[in-house]
Amino acid sequence: MLQLRSLVFNVAFYANLIIWMLAVVPTYVMPRRAFMNVAWAWSGSSLWLLRVICGTKVEFRGLERLPPGGFLVASKHQSMWETFALMRIFNDPAFILKRELLFIPLFGWYAWKADSIAVRRGGGASALKDMNARAREEARAGRQIIIFPEGTRTAAGAKPAYKFGIAHMYEQMDMTCVPIGLNSGAFWPRRKFLRYPGTIVVEVLDPIPSGLERDVFFARLQEAIEASSDRLLAEAVAAGPTAVNRA
Repeated sequence: MLQLRSLVFNVAFYANLIIWMLAVVPTYVMPRRAFMNVAWAWSGSSLWLLRVICGTKVEFRGLERLPPGGFLVASKHQSMWETFALMRIFNDPAFILKRELLFIPLFGWYAWKADSIAVRRGGGASALKDMNARAREEARAGRQIIIFPEGTRTAAGAKPAYKFGIAHMYEQMDMTCVPIGLNSGAFWPRRKFLRYPGTIVVEVLDPIPSGLERDVFFARLQEAIEASSDRLLAEAVAAGPTAVNRA
């Protein structure tokens, strides 16, 4: 049953994605806000499919901790799930992504339309400087800059590998950073098609104020995110079969 429901969901998820990508074409010549509204609706429809087909719900905790205006968001990254689900809790998100993704037909065009912040991997100090400047500009315009500080997805419960680039960005932006812990990898594991029933929990943690030393910030950020994510993973495992303790 798990395999069948997962198969049905994956077919429905990508079919739904294609439909929305076609439906959003008219907004390409409209203001960015129109496009973001459609993207927000697509995100909601994807979460609905996941709940109805797989029995996988979502719970957002700590939303009252989100400050107003623009700020930096540093989230745990265990799954493809958070790349679309996190936009549900922010007013005007801007994701930091690999520049290569902008060259993917349709997806890349829409990422450009969303004013995502592309980074040239292998571009060295110059690329990081450009990325930080752009992130600072967008945040000062009131946007929430979302970055996955590990740089790639890590399996639920795996040893973390945070990149120090997040500390440089924090210093250059000179803004509050909001850490986010989650347990998505227990229900939507990376590089696997299985989708487990249960509740994915996203926890907004206490904002880290600007002005800390980079090393202090880096240690505090990692400690906060990992403590939260480990606790949420333990909750998921205790509640029933997941990708971590599958029956």
